[in-house]
Amino acid sequence: MSCRHKDTGPRLALWMLVALGDIVLLLVSAGLSAPVAVLGVVVLAVAGVATWRLARRTTLTGRAGAPVPVATRRRA
Repeated sequence: MSCRHKDTGPRLALWMLVALGDIVLLLVSAGLSAPVAVLGVVVLAVAGVATWRLARRTTLTGRAGAPVPVATRRRA
């Protein structure tokens, strides 16, 4: 049996980028200027990720790189 370290780092998924782009388009179509809409969405996204990482760091201190046992294959 071997151990493989589980990658617990957050990843920005493609659907998140699409959702943020949709929000920008909705704000622009509502009459807000494009640079202001983009800046607002980016600021909110960065603040959300920072808050999430800070909250996760305080709750998972010391367990971030826990090894996960992985069953090995037997060759016949």
